[in-house]
Amino acid sequence: MQLRAATADDLPAVQAIYAHHVLHGLASFEVEPPSLAEMRSRFESIAGGGLPYLVAVDGGRLLGYAYAAVYRARPAYRYTVEDSVYVSHGQVGRGIGRQLLTGLIEQCRRRGYRQMLAVIGDSANAASIELHRACGFTHSGTLRSVGFKFGRWVDSVLMQRGLGESDRSPPAG
Repeated sequence: MQLRAATADDLPAVQAIYAHHVLHGLASFEVEPPSLAEMRSRFESIAGGGLPYLVAVDGGRLLGYAYAAVYRARPAYRYTVEDSVYVSHGQVGRGIGRQLLTGLIEQCRRRGYRQMLAVIGDSANAASIELHRACGFTHSGTLRSVGFKFGRWVDSVLMQRGLGESDRSPPAG
């Protein structure tokens, strides 16, 4: 398996992976899968903004993807990003998510970001919570019943990880 920067050619597979998660899981609070055109727009916003967007591929097959997005637009948040990691249905448990998240952390650290946040859909999402814990994230809080999907209330779990010097020094520039 290889990690590499995503390209526009990867977006049909990315859209298919995400659509499965939207339709069958609680990792995303979207209820309708975004179109390929919408996924292109999101990709261009992230990659065009200089943030990392990675894919895991094996033998030409896209197994998962991860990206970092701006946490919030206000200037004081400019050193903080939020991660998203999605693995293809049937490929979970092979370490793909860990490789993607580890690569994403390193790319964000190299770009000078100081904090990475995870907003994990569903407090019962043990796989994502454990993935983030294994990659150095700590639990920062739980927002109870902030989403309603599949006929039930769903929590969001907040996790956080320092990058580089984290908050031990002011950022350069």
